[in-house]
Amino acid sequence: MSAAILIAFGVRLILVLLFLPLSALDKILNFRGAVAQAREVAPSAGLARLLILAGLTIEIGMSAAVLSGIADRAAAAVLAAYCVATALLWKQFWRPGDFWRDPNGKARGLFWDFWKNLALAGGFLLITFGTTAATVGDVLHAPLSSSRPYVASGARP
Repeated sequence: MSAAILIAFGVRLILVLLFLPLSALDKILNFRGAVAQAREVAPSAGLARLLILAGLTIEIGMSAAVLSGIADRAAAAVLAAYCVATALLWKQFWRPGDFWRDPNGKARGLFWDFWKNLALAGGFLLITFGTTAATVGDVLHAPLSSSRPYVASGARP
C-alpha cells in the first residue's frame, strides 16, 4: 500500500471520525439522551426517535461510503447536508440572546459549534466536487460516481 493511499484514507478517516464511530456510538449507547435532544425540534417522541434513527443511518452508511470510495461523492454530499441541517436545527446561536452580554454564555458555544458544522460540511463538499471546475463537471455528469480516492494519479482502474 502506497503512502498516497494511506494519506488519502487517513484524511477521509479524520473527516468521518466524528460520525463513525463517535456520534453513532453515542446515539446507540445513549439513545434516550439523543431522543431527548431531538425533542428540542421534534413535536413528538416518535418523530424524535425517527430523526435519531435517520441520523444514525446517515452517520454509519455515508461515512462507510466515504471511507470505501463507493459512491463517495453522493455520500459526502449527504453528510454535508446533514452537517448544515444539524447546525441550523441544534446550533442556533442567535436564540439564547446572550451572545454580546455574556462571554461565557450559551450563545458563544453554539456559535462556534455552528461554524464548525459548516466547516465540516465544506470538507465533505470538497470530496463531493473536488477542487477544480473540471471535477465539478464530472460530478454533475455522474453524481453517483466514485472519486476513485485510492487510485494513483493518472492510473485507471
